[in-house]
Amino acid sequence: MAHWPEIVGLDVARFARFERLNWPPRGAKTDPVAPRPPATLVLRIDGAFALEAQSLTRLIVERVNAHLGWACVAKVAFRQGPLPAIPTRRRRVPPGEDALAEARALCRHEDEALREALVRLGARVIERARGSR
Repeated sequence: MAHWPEIVGLDVARFARFERLNWPPRGAKTDPVAPRPPATLVLRIDGAFALEAQSLTRLIVERVNAHLGWACVAKVAFRQGPLPAIPTRRRRVPPGEDALAEARALCRHEDEALREALVRLGARVIERARGSR
């Protein structure tokens, strides 16, 4: 569940984090080709969000099952406790004009879209090389 905020939505992910999936044990006498019984999704939640999370259980199960492509989750169990921060992506700063100009001078590709992509890539490489000196 590396993409938890994308799966359940940022509004739910702020207050509920994926911990694990608890699968029921398979008995020794069960048919090995029988479908696996559904799991219980264990979430760590903020205590203030507990009542709302309980009302969103059905939505969370639907979104997780839709993401995984099959009905693997049947129930949700909540564990109250502190939540780690949601990792955020760093915003990329566009390359500077001098690096773009230098990259444009080096790129002579005929396809305009490909040339612009190569220029942006080249400008980032140029800036990274300058910054590491």
